[in-house]
Amino acid sequence: MNIPAELLYSKDHEWVRLEGDIAYIGITDYAQSSLGDIVFIELPSLGATVHTGATFGVVESVKAASDLFCPVSGTVVKVNTALEDNPGLLNSDSYANWIMAVNLEDKSALAGLLDALAYKNTLK
Repeated sequence: MNIPAELLYSKDHEWVRLEGDIAYIGITDYAQSSLGDIVFIELPSLGATVHTGATFGVVESVKAASDLFCPVSGTVVKVNTALEDNPGLLNSDSYANWIMAVNLEDKSALAGLLDALAYKNTLK
């Protein structure tokens, strides 16, 4: 199971990569592996306001559909539109293929996320 040390994680299996005030968000290797072949993703809209713990989209696989839960609050400033045409990119490398980027409302929310070791421990 790939769990990069430089990222932060939610208990809902999303990851966060911080670049200044921008948080890139995607799903973990565990999430994509559990879902199986991903065939569809519902992306958030540019400019949308997202809130910690609220759903921001849906990912569907041949096995199931799963809500995506936002690990931070802020405004969506980028969406990875390549996933609309090829959602399977999340299966090939879930960490290189982020879903959205959010301009953080409050960096203190990052304190509620898990580091790689704590996330790994939730998977046991």
